[in-house]
Amino acid sequence: MANKWNIPAWLEAEVRERDKKCVYCGADFTPATISRKSIASWEHIINDASIITRENITLCCCGCNASKGQKKLSDWLQTKYCKDRNITPETVAPIVGL
Repeated sequence: MANKWNIPAWLEAEVRERDKKCVYCGADFTPATISRKSIASWEHIINDASIITRENITLCCCGCNASKGQKKLSDWLQTKYCKDRNITPETVAPIVGL
């Protein structure tokens, strides 16, 4: 059975086991009651909801997800948001594939 994002349960479990922190900024995930910005949210590295693979589905914090939006990853990494947080191709998690 898939969740509301059409991610199969087996893949959701695998990604949740793999991604314990935001793949972009490295923030620890928190419950929504503590900070909405740092709760885990589903991310498609390549902004195409039809690409539901372990290489494209990941977890990031809501702050990074909201900032990235529909931007191409390489463009987003050049934004003030990333520069202010020292998010670079060298600092993101290996799953990001840069």
